[in-house]
Amino acid sequence: MTPPNDVVRAVEAVLFAAADPMTIDSIRAYVGGGDVRAAVEQLARDYAGRGINLVQRGDAWHFQTAADMAHVLRRDREEVRRLSRAGIETLAIIAYHEPVTRAEIEAIRGVQISKGTLDVLMEAGWVRPAGRRDVPGRPLTFVTTPAFLSHFGLKSRRDLPGIEDLRAAGLLDPVDLAVEQLAVEKNDDEH
Repeated sequence: MTPPNDVVRAVEAVLFAAADPMTIDSIRAYVGGGDVRAAVEQLARDYAGRGINLVQRGDAWHFQTAADMAHVLRRDREEVRRLSRAGIETLAIIAYHEPVTRAEIEAIRGVQISKGTLDVLMEAGWVRPAGRRDVPGRPLTFVTTPAFLSHFGLKSRRDLPGIEDLRAAGLLDPVDLAVEQLAVEKNDDEH
């Protein structure tokens, strides 16, 4: 393999040091003479299949990590964190009833929620405070965020599944189904 000529080396140095992708003309402004386009194309061939590649984006060129090597650069492995049952219930209540206060969430769930539950949902970026309700005590209300919609693949809250969708998917707790059946039977007995 023959060593690269001075133009190829100069183009490589300029692109390596560049903070942003560069056009042929902007590279030429640094390098001066020589066939800059041929040098860029030579470098693209030389770096093909390596840990970094010289790639063209529109009319600009830049070095980037090879797509199949990106995992090597990740220092922090994403830890899969599961929401607690209380977190899931709280998120569902907020999504279906927003804007909703802590007291309303607790009334629907039938138990108190810890401050940590709302903190986890806000830290995930799925829930945010949305102002205060204009009632005595002025309680804080909570709503879901665009990140919530994005994470769950929803265009809007109108895309949340209804009870029939949840039943069909087998996502309703058997206890919930039993309570619902008792309510239907009790209603039938009263009529």
